[in-house]
Amino acid sequence: MPTEGGSSKVADVKELTCIVCPVGCRLRATIEGDAITIEGNTCARGKKYGLDELCSPVRMLTSTVKVEGGFLPRLPVRTKGPIPKGRIDDVLTSLKAVKVEAPVLMGQVILADAAGTGVEVIASRPMERA
Repeated sequence: MPTEGGSSKVADVKELTCIVCPVGCRLRATIEGDAITIEGNTCARGKKYGLDELCSPVRMLTSTVKVEGGFLPRLPVRTKGPIPKGRIDDVLTSLKAVKVEAPVLMGQVILADAAGTGVEVIASRPMERA
């Protein structure tokens, strides 16, 4: 039931810490219907980060894959770009099945289009043969 002089909807408020630069601004996001207001940022990048984090959060992913014939049993890998946060488990599941043969070059594509995200997984270091 609407309250006098306004809507019965209460604004949803979320607290975020901006990670775009080392300052680490404490952001306060107020969500009212389709409108989002970001406060607490000291630069425009912080406002964009807050909006992106609320509307479509993404992350860089680092992991390892099995390597055969290398001087180590696992190869560190990372996504070449950010992936949707909700697809992290799908990409990790895909990486469990990956096995590469040494030698591997740093930056070599290990998994193209990881879990249908359109993002490649690449080697984070070279791996020589044992």
